[in-house]
Amino acid sequence: MGYRFYFCMLIALSLFSGAANARQQGYAIDFLNGESSTQGVRLAYRPYVNQVAEIPVLGKVDMYWELSVNFWEYGAQNNHQTNYAISVSPVISKQFATLWDKYPVKWEAGIGVSLVKDREFAGKNIGSHYQFEDRLGVKVEFGENNDSSLALRYMHYSNGGLGSNNPGMNFLNIAYAKTF
Repeated sequence: MGYRFYFCMLIALSLFSGAANARQQGYAIDFLNGESSTQGVRLAYRPYVNQVAEIPVLGKVDMYWELSVNFWEYGAQNNHQTNYAISVSPVISKQFATLWDKYPVKWEAGIGVSLVKDREFAGKNIGSHYQFEDRLGVKVEFGENNDSSLALRYMHYSNGGLGSNNPGMNFLNIAYAKTF
């Protein structure tokens, strides 16, 4: 079985393991830079951020769901192509360091699902309107009560073999998020 299956099982375990320290909802904005000069913006809403009591091997992790709209652009300014996607992703993160004894540094990982408007984009046939949204990243929390964060993420969109073509699309993101 693939890593997506194991990640989904990890999320399911976290949902049923009991949660503590529920926090606020939040939002995020990502600036995306992809292959073949694809660029974009990703706007996300986080209905809640939760700390999961205990997951085997990982211990305590933060978990949040993210609902997002992606706007992608490819090509020259006066002759460009746009594409849109909506996504739902569960994301887990875990602190691994602290900067200046004050600011948590965390890794994050998530696998969600996306619905993409056009299958033909950036010179590729991505095979399906349905895509998986995979992410790996590192973030630093800061601000009053560490309610803001900056993240550097690698995101990969792929149909996981659901379509005849599956070239995938890769992005490097810089994201700002805030809980409220």
